[in-house]
Amino acid sequence: MQDIPRMLGRLATGLALGIALTAAAMGVAQAEVVLRRGNGAEPATLDTHKSTGVPESYIQMDLFEGLLASDPEAKPIPGAAESWTISDDGTVYTFKLRSDAKWSDGSPVTAEDFVFSWRRLADPATASQYAFFIWPVKNGEAITKGEMPPDALAVEAVDQKTLKVTLRAPTPYFLSAQLHHALFPVSKANVEKFGADYLKPGNLVSNGAYTLAEHVPQSHVKLVKNPAYYGAKDVKVDTVYFYVTEDIDAELKRFRAGDLDATYEMPPQQIPWAKANMADSFRAPAYLGSYYYAFNLTHEPWKSNAKLRKAVSLAVDREILVEKITQAGELPAYGFVPPGIVNYQSATLDYAGMPQKDRDALAKKLFAEAGYGPGKPLDLEIFYNTNDRHKKIAIAVGGMLKQKLGINTTLTNQEWKVYLDARNQKTYKDVIRVGWIGDYNDPNTFLELLRGDIGPQNPAAYDNPRYNELLSKAGRTADLQERGRIMTEAEALMLEDHPIIPLYYYTRPLMVASYVKGWQDNILNYHPTRFITVQK
Repeated sequence: MQDIPRMLGRLATGLALGIALTAAAMGVAQAEVVLRRGNGAEPATLDTHKSTGVPESYIQMDLFEGLLASDPEAKPIPGAAESWTISDDGTVYTFKLRSDAKWSDGSPVTAEDFVFSWRRLADPATASQYAFFIWPVKNGEAITKGEMPPDALAVEAVDQKTLKVTLRAPTPYFLSAQLHHALFPVSKANVEKFGADYLKPGNLVSNGAYTLAEHVPQSHVKLVKNPAYYGAKDVKVDTVYFYVTEDIDAELKRFRAGDLDATYEMPPQQIPWAKANMADSFRAPAYLGSYYYAFNLTHEPWKSNAKLRKAVSLAVDREILVEKITQAGELPAYGFVPPGIVNYQSATLDYAGMPQKDRDALAKKLFAEAGYGPGKPLDLEIFYNTNDRHKKIAIAVGGMLKQKLGINTTLTNQEWKVYLDARNQKTYKDVIRVGWIGDYNDPNTFLELLRGDIGPQNPAAYDNPRYNELLSKAGRTADLQERGRIMTEAEALMLEDHPIIPLYYYTRPLMVASYVKGWQDNILNYHPTRFITVQK
């Protein structure tokens, strides 16, 4: 006698296969592939020339594509440009755009779109905080400072698909910088048609793998696959949601409940548990970033009291912070530029090798010399954007300063947009939390932030003419070893001035479900959705 259950199972299998083959033959759509990503704060703006935060950049990386693009390992690959040539002196780049590069409305991506976009970035009227990204281009710096008109920028549309860029000097990181959203193109026709409304769902056209379907403030941004993208046939995820997840404890709960496929970060106190219980999902790769506090040098007592700034920095026990608070393998920071940058040897604070007890003793001595002590206590506000990790770090730092120096610390947190405004306008009172993630693998992406002429992106308003001069000199130096030496000298000078308190070098603890394929750890934490798929 036949095994009836087995026979029925074979019939069911055959029937299912037949249905699937029939559906495929008839062109019936297969199940939608959806990726749900935690993305931190509510995006301040999706305008590539006006945004400054990491959460915005991840969305923009899916919507737009620069001349070069990021591969799954954050290495530059051809993007909107299929090829390029560089002059013998390293100052003229000629990019050939793809013949099939199109905007999501079907119109061609042209060299004129890049000319328009880069002039828009440089134009002071745009008020881009990343305008300095155009400085390597000839006349770029003068334009951003209002000294020349935007049409003086040395970018030229030779023909519809050929873009010529002339630099003021050889720039080793120029190609890598093309991965940054500030240099992404926007459609000239689209911006001119809608003005400020070009960013709205239904109006925005994009040249990346995805288009903007909806944006629900404080909830999510929804992107859908762009059928006009030249690589659309290789894009596996049909729809990607970027969810606002400022509450990282709630974010982890959503991940565990299956509502998220990847988180933006991890609650520090849950990291040991995640390592032990969800090792197939937990990740904490090295990350090209520095976490630090900046003094407001537009205010006293910080503006003119370097001893006081140094005393406060000395009293912070960085080893305790990474071992007891952050717990994700971060390295204590005694410099600004993270280790591992190519062609560079990072500088360090002169007390980096001291035991903490010796640092504490020196801190007390300098604190007294700066005019403070039991008879004259100091009040200090730590300002940070709303986030459980930042809060825990601020509490720990405040406790250290109180215990060792008697400083009375208050904590002030604000949502992302308010925090950014306070940082940019220097309206915070004393000290502000800052995290900076490198935009490309070069020391310049860190050191240029503390130039006196960089604008709002300089969180401390630090301005040392010698430091500025050294960075300018490095920008004119073609020899990579000599350039690195000059930049190390600049970093050492800045550290001696103590405009910032380096705390630690990042790792990126987060959760990624095991069924998410193609998500590769890399030092920039770039994960374009076009290379990812979901196989539940």
